[in-house]
Amino acid sequence: MNFLKDEEGVTAIEYALIAGLVAVAAIVAWTNLGTSVSTQAQGIADKVAAP
Repeated sequence: MNFLKDEEGVTAIEYALIAGLVAVAAIVAWTNLGTSVSTQAQGIADKVAAP
């Protein structure tokens, strides 16, 4: 009966799910930031290289 009332495992799973969601959000944000920086850098390089 104590096993059924124990909620420590559930809490650990919840924290793991939250950490996973935060990691996915960070990866998406980092990817979008990288794309934006790359686009800006390419635009600058094109202006510098223009005759």
